[in-house]
Amino acid sequence: MQRTDRVGGRVKLRDLRVLVAVANAGSISRAAEHLAISHPVVSRTISDLEHTLGVRLFDRSSHGVEPTAYGRAFLDCGIAVFDDLRRGMQRIEFLSDPTSGEVRVGSSDVMMAGFIPTIMDRLARKYPKLAFHTIQGENQFLRTALRERKVDVVISRRIQPAADDDFITDTLLYDPLLVVSGPRNRWADRRKIDLSELLGEPWIMPVAESAIGQLIANGFHSCGLEPPRSVIMSDSVPLRYQLLATGRYLSVLPRSVLEFGVVQPRVRILPVTLPRIDQPVELVALKKRTLSPIANLFIKCARETVKAVHRGPRRRR
Repeated sequence: MQRTDRVGGRVKLRDLRVLVAVANAGSISRAAEHLAISHPVVSRTISDLEHTLGVRLFDRSSHGVEPTAYGRAFLDCGIAVFDDLRRGMQRIEFLSDPTSGEVRVGSSDVMMAGFIPTIMDRLARKYPKLAFHTIQGENQFLRTALRERKVDVVISRRIQPAADDDFITDTLLYDPLLVVSGPRNRWADRRKIDLSELLGEPWIMPVAESAIGQLIANGFHSCGLEPPRSVIMSDSVPLRYQLLATGRYLSVLPRSVLEFGVVQPRVRILPVTLPRIDQPVELVALKKRTLSPIANLFIKCARETVKAVHRGPRRRR
């Protein structure tokens, strides 16, 4: 019998569950509390695993435990095993009832303000038993969540070409950033505006250090301009809408927020061009990972939503 077969026969799902819990908690005692089992049982499980594999899985210190290189490699295996089990259960549920199931989606706050809710609403109307779980964050955070199987798919703006070879990407749409104001702003009815004229206005901008903030700064620099001073720095779309309504501020929003938003306050798109910020919105999935039928249903609906909006008449604001 080969060593891998012998080890596979000794490692149980319960052992992998304990391993993942200890890694997530960073402490045997906290993992034991989370799993509702005793500290000695957790400690013995980890020791038995290390004996079976012949390597040290965790480095112990007074501050807790940290996975070794061997531990991280085996953790990837454990995460994949539980992900396979979850997706297997989803396929069984789908076969017994194709109208039910759950999908986990990662995206940015901005995409969650228009495009993602539109897809969910379309699916929920057709399949009322579906459940959706979402997480928001920057690209690096979302891709880590994808690797850890915390989400099924990520929809996000490409900030720069990715060097990762463990993802597959598919461009859904090109989503330019637009300069916007409230209807009472003094620039709202102008037919022609040069970007340089707006530099002294009060702006609401994404945090400068964020990926989208750097992208906007690059756009201004490409015109030979310094980015305007932000009076308010925030990634919150509701906050921008609230303040734009006062008529005092200018801001930048992706076209998708205005096209896909179900209920939006009135904003005016100013006749200003921001160059080199037409990055595509991509659908990102993990290679060599079979998606559940529900996740594929979500992806199909995302593509259909883009086509439907782009075929239809452009909404005026």
